[in-house]
Amino acid sequence: MSNKMKFPKDFLWGAAASAPQTEGSNLSGGKSLNTWDKWFELSPERFDQNVGPQTTSDVYKLYKEDVQRMRDMNLNSYRTSISWTRLLPDGKTLNQEAVTYYRDYFQTMIDKGIHPIINLFHFDMPWWMMEKGGWTNAEVTDHFAFYAQTCIEEFGDLVKDWTTFNEPIVHVECSYLYEFHYPAIVDFKLAILAGYNTILAHAKAIKAMRNVRSDIRIGTILNLTPVYGRSDSEDDIQATRIANALNITSFMDAMVKGTFDPFMVNLLKEHELLPETDAKDLEIIRENTAEFLGVNYYQPRRVQAPSKKLVGLATMPEDFYEAYAWPERRMNPYRGWEIYPEAIKDIANLITTKYDNMPWYVSENGMGVADEARFKDEDGMIQDAYRIEFVEEHLHYLSEAIADGANCFGYHMWTFVDCWSWLNGYRNRYGFYSVDLETQKRTPKASSFWMRDFIQFQQEGE
Repeated sequence: MSNKMKFPKDFLWGAAASAPQTEGSNLSGGKSLNTWDKWFELSPERFDQNVGPQTTSDVYKLYKEDVQRMRDMNLNSYRTSISWTRLLPDGKTLNQEAVTYYRDYFQTMIDKGIHPIINLFHFDMPWWMMEKGGWTNAEVTDHFAFYAQTCIEEFGDLVKDWTTFNEPIVHVECSYLYEFHYPAIVDFKLAILAGYNTILAHAKAIKAMRNVRSDIRIGTILNLTPVYGRSDSEDDIQATRIANALNITSFMDAMVKGTFDPFMVNLLKEHELLPETDAKDLEIIRENTAEFLGVNYYQPRRVQAPSKKLVGLATMPEDFYEAYAWPERRMNPYRGWEIYPEAIKDIANLITTKYDNMPWYVSENGMGVADEARFKDEDGMIQDAYRIEFVEEHLHYLSEAIADGANCFGYHMWTFVDCWSWLNGYRNRYGFYSVDLETQKRTPKASSFWMRDFIQFQQEGE
């Protein structure tokens, strides 16, 4: 299969990560607390094996060595994020130590031929803002715009590709619907408000960034999880339409087109969930949109009509649709996620037909597996054939989409070195390199060598 795939010569091959999941040094270097630091302080028992954000994968200290490993793997691109609380500990005052660190990190990538794509927010709300309500307080939009402006002022000469958010729907639903992120409350209306403020913050950030420099490209990263209905029945079709509106077009239309899906707006209005809006803010949203898109894809979403008829107003998304287990599914049992690489072509078709075939790249794709030490060979290398198969299958469908005209410019795997994963800690590992949490030693997995050779073949050709 590998030799039949063709990708453009200038295709971006890389990996993705985030500051809070890799940097460590969470209470040093002038950094202030974010919600994860504080939540671990308040409730360490909620975190898998009491593993918090203190050290993670120690990239703050080991970034030079990691960048060399990227180069050794033939990667030519890498996406990570800046820690808001490291750069602006109180939201106003610039931390010069953070500036020095990030500038050297980005320059090290560039010197090694690694193109940086830098994201601004990856679920790490500053605690000083969380105490004011986080994404439910409209003040956050101006604070975020100032942070974005500061990033361009300090790093815009080095980094040309920027994204505002990683998977914005996740910090909304996990914080205000499903209790996986702080403040772990269940309130559908607050979730919608947090989503609206996130969209406004995205637009204000783009405006502020463009006011500093015109030679940068600004996008956003969405987890586009294609929605497939159980059947063609009227009820299942309606459930599918609502799931698509709440999970895809909600952020996609607003951040890419600057408009809101009328179907979604009417649905929210009908259930008294629509937030108050201001005409000036809607104008900012309309005029400041993403130039390119990062697509995170792991699994499809399969839905069916809810088993109980809704009486009164909806209080959860599940009032509109329920999950459906496709009988033919393949599963990653460690995450409980379906493996369905064919969806890559459906994502490409969506972007091509409904979003003007805008530039996009696969910003995350990967397979988390628990207890990978089981698969070590006699030399101590993890033989992760399952990961190689997963990546190869997804690349196969991506190459077909590109051949059909999809405007896709890169593929980033999650992740480069095993990273910390919020409440799940290091339960599941995703990296091309394994990390020993006691020593921070990095050891390449078999997938790293497969990827190295695959990239080399694509870059050199036959």
